[in-house]
Amino acid sequence: MSIVLVVLAGLPVLWWQGVISGMVLTAFAGAGGLVALVGWLDDQGHIAARWRLLVHFAAAIWGLAWLGGFPPLILVGRVVDLGWLGQGLAVVYLAWLLNLYNFMDGIDGIAGIEALTVCGGGVVLCLLFSGGGWSGYAALAQPALLLAAATAGFLCWNFPRARIFMGDAGSGFVGLLLGMLSLIAAWLAPELFLGWLILLGVFVVDATVTLVRRMLRGERVYEAHRSHAYQHAARHHGSHIPVSLVVGAVNVAWLLPLAALVTTGRLDGLVGLLSAWAPLVFVALYYRAGHGE
Repeated sequence: MSIVLVVLAGLPVLWWQGVISGMVLTAFAGAGGLVALVGWLDDQGHIAARWRLLVHFAAAIWGLAWLGGFPPLILVGRVVDLGWLGQGLAVVYLAWLLNLYNFMDGIDGIAGIEALTVCGGGVVLCLLFSGGGWSGYAALAQPALLLAAATAGFLCWNFPRARIFMGDAGSGFVGLLLGMLSLIAAWLAPELFLGWLILLGVFVVDATVTLVRRMLRGERVYEAHRSHAYQHAARHHGSHIPVSLVVGAVNVAWLLPLAALVTTGRLDGLVGLLSAWAPLVFVALYYRAGHGE
């Protein structure tokens, strides 16, 4: 809960300083607080998966509504407005992101390093897009820095050997906020949204490939398992440390440069996204994502 409490305490300060609007504050605090609460209750005992999922979708709808919905995007030079279908997909996107973040929080440091590098990368994208300053982009950059700072403090106790853990409360909260930050990026510029999607690639690809392969084999996807690619990799290499460090390195050395090319208009967004994610799919398959131990 440390990450949750620090961020929820910092958001009103950003609002008071005029960095974020009251609508953004309401979206983040309401949706994030609800997800953290149900996650904390589940950490203390057990809440049935269907009730957790219901709360997750309610939080996603709340956050999306206060952020103004999902805007039209520009893909391959064309404006794409999916209307109500786009809003529905955005709700699913937020609910999936907060759940997959919980799924991916299974070894020391990986979830904290992911949040730190994605938020840091997102701030870099804001600076590149604005030409060196973030005037007009502070509503995205400063909440991202707040989440990064809270996660960095947590990471001191979670890596290289974990003494505390995110749990459902922390991981769901972080995953949802990363998703809502990407929606703010979408309202600012389609290029920024695609850049954020690229940065989230490691977690999105591993969790999605694992889910799809387990579904195809008829497994109960809501049951606990240890078949993600990163979990297979940690067992294969005999340690959590190299896997978590490689995730951070991939985010900084591979995904961030591609996201920067997309954000600055040097690379088409869809081409950049496919180029970033395709090797990650190959790695996930190589490490047998979705297969049992």
